[in-house]
Amino acid sequence: MKNWVVLPFCILLAACASAPPAPRADNLFSDQLFAPASERISVDDVFALSPAMQQYLSSGEISYQLHAKGVQQGLFDALYNKTLLKLDYNAEHTRNAAQTFAMRSGNCLSLVIMTAAFAKELGLPIEYQAVLIDQSWTRNDDIYFASGHVNITLGKKLGAIRTRFDQASLLTIDFLPPEEISGQNRQDISEKTIVAMYMNNRAAEALAQHQQDDAYWWAREAIRQDPRFLASYNTLGVIYRRHGNPQLAERAFTQVLDSEPDNTVVMFNLIDVLNDLGQTARARVLGARLVQLQPVAPFQAFNLGMAAMRAGDYKTAKLQFTKEIARDPYYHEFQYWLGIACLRLGEIDQAVQHLSIAMESSTTRSDHDLYAAKLDRLKSYHAPLLVH
Repeated sequence: MKNWVVLPFCILLAACASAPPAPRADNLFSDQLFAPASERISVDDVFALSPAMQQYLSSGEISYQLHAKGVQQGLFDALYNKTLLKLDYNAEHTRNAAQTFAMRSGNCLSLVIMTAAFAKELGLPIEYQAVLIDQSWTRNDDIYFASGHVNITLGKKLGAIRTRFDQASLLTIDFLPPEEISGQNRQDISEKTIVAMYMNNRAAEALAQHQQDDAYWWAREAIRQDPRFLASYNTLGVIYRRHGNPQLAERAFTQVLDSEPDNTVVMFNLIDVLNDLGQTARARVLGARLVQLQPVAPFQAFNLGMAAMRAGDYKTAKLQFTKEIARDPYYHEFQYWLGIACLRLGEIDQAVQHLSIAMESSTTRSDHDLYAAKLDRLKSYHAPLLVH
């Protein structure tokens, strides 16, 4: 069972200036089908400062930065300077402000939320932005995720008279390298959308861990926080389908398509649900439309490559993985499997090259360690061949 989830690890948004009308949400929820959540789900927890965060703001090191450079620049430097807070980017989990601070790591959404929490405490005005980069696809078993990116802009402390942001005084904090987002368009988004993104991420992550009850309550709260954030409806539909409620899944997906008729992620999901329900004619019509909008599905060449690997056809596998890398050069799993295909073909230097890229571009500690171990074994086994 494949499902496609829009995951704002860091968010895929439409590049239009006006938001689509919000679908009706009151007929989507079926609380009675799900057990209570295993943890507290509350908007109050998203930006809440922990005692450790409060202590950090009053500590000598950060206090000096804030006084010497001003609140805006001081906070900016504290988050960027590796000798101070020492934040690490890690896409594995979405965390609230307190959790991100405690772990000193998070995906871009987590880091934006933590930055916003500090800025709020310091009285700095903030703006949130979606960076409209190309879709980046990842997967976890049979769930595929489309990810985008968000960042945060700090203004200077407001005086007695509130005016619009002075553009010359703004500082944007972004946790991706500048070359990855240079020249990209940005779209202002509201704090309620940031909260909905957080809730939707938590829903998708719970779903990937087979925690369907928790996933439902996170997705439900995401829709409640921002009914216009359509990715949450898609996630809810995926949850319903995996829970065995295809009629409810169809309702959720259809409401998204009513607002965004060309949403290919939802089309993928709805086609599968229509086939589940025996509505094959409708599924074929929608499938034809999907092919028009997206002739090559994400991971199509990768899946062909994996099939070739299982059949022992490493030359074909290498060709298919190379196609995926042409689409997304730094997705670690493509580089890893291309490296393994090269290894099976006896192309040791190429295998080392691609496994090294996989390790360097991995976004979680577990993936990094896995690739590093594979690379070390390969180098130790083939050390004489790697000497030039």
